[in-house]
Amino acid sequence: MALIVQKYGGTSVANLERLKNVARRVIKTREQGNDVVVVVSAMAGHTDQLLQLAYQASSRPSEREVDVILATGEQISSALLAIILRDMGFRAKSYLGHQVRIITDNVFGKARIKTVETWRLLKDLKEGIIPVVAGFQGVDEEGNITTLGRGGSDTTAVALAVALRADMCEIYTDVDGVYTTDPNICEKARKLKRISYEEMLEMASLGAKVLQFRSVEFAAKYKIPIHVRSSFTDEEGTIVCEEVSEMEKALVSGITYDRNQSRIELVKVPDKPGVAARLFEALSDASIIVDMIIQTSSYEGPYANLAFTVSRSDFNKALEISKKIAQELGAQDVLYEEHVAKVSIVGLGMRSQPGVAFKAFKALADEGINIKMISTSEIKISCVIDPKYTELAVRALHEAFGLEKEA
Repeated sequence: MALIVQKYGGTSVANLERLKNVARRVIKTREQGNDVVVVVSAMAGHTDQLLQLAYQASSRPSEREVDVILATGEQISSALLAIILRDMGFRAKSYLGHQVRIITDNVFGKARIKTVETWRLLKDLKEGIIPVVAGFQGVDEEGNITTLGRGGSDTTAVALAVALRADMCEIYTDVDGVYTTDPNICEKARKLKRISYEEMLEMASLGAKVLQFRSVEFAAKYKIPIHVRSSFTDEEGTIVCEEVSEMEKALVSGITYDRNQSRIELVKVPDKPGVAARLFEALSDASIIVDMIIQTSSYEGPYANLAFTVSRSDFNKALEISKKIAQELGAQDVLYEEHVAKVSIVGLGMRSQPGVAFKAFKALADEGINIKMISTSEIKISCVIDPKYTELAVRALHEAFGLEKEA
């Protein structure tokens, strides 16, 4: 007997018929002799509708109250699934984040999980009850409802799997696994049978929408395998797991893209210790995650240009802070592009093979695509480009590295 945590995304629970399909999958897993804990997202589109309501009520609604509103989406789907399971003859009970006691910090809209209480879930499993947990939400130390950010139900599922010491965390979505790139823009994209935590972390952080970044962080830290699969077929998906030697045979495992990026540049800031720290401390205090950072020194004096990228959702706040700090530092100007895109290549094989950067840059150059910023790590190369070239860049890189073929 295994303990399996199953998470079902918004498209999987979009209506009553799909919820019944989810219930049948849960029952099948249970009848195979496994204990099951289920995590559900809100019905597809429901979170956006709730968010729209909040902003119709006010142009700047309280972040605390927005979280209270958004958490109701998962409350509905978890209760409905529990009702359906009971109607099919199985004991089930729904739980909200504050009932399970998923304790988070108090950063509304993108809270981080601190601890998870499991005694209620373990008691239910012992009594033959199927717990259905509302994903995406938790509660802070003061009892405020919090949400975990887009894709937060993935993190809920993996955090529960860790806390319960589950054997597997299955993430059911509308795609049947992790692909070498988005199959919607590259018809030659290929499904991966396995991918390492390290590669999946990079891909999730760089724009791949299959798994939320923090869910992969949890899984990697506690070595919980994740099976990404479709809720609409019985095909095997992609296993996210520890690195094995065979994984390094592939020079590049995947191409990701992110159109929701913005670029900000402080021009001619004083080139002296503490300047960068001052800017990024202010951004950190505002809970803004900075991605790529490039500093270039000037030959015209003790000055430097400092450029960085942020998510477009944080752009206005980041620009306001940047202008304030630039004025305090005596910078010449603040330049910005609200709409830029980032394309990235990821692969364990990049550690030991030369010429990867050259091949990537040449593929983009051959298509006439200019690179605005470059960032690298041991297993990834990211380029900021004009968003209108995103799809062309993805296809060019996919072809350049032969990702349509098995390693």
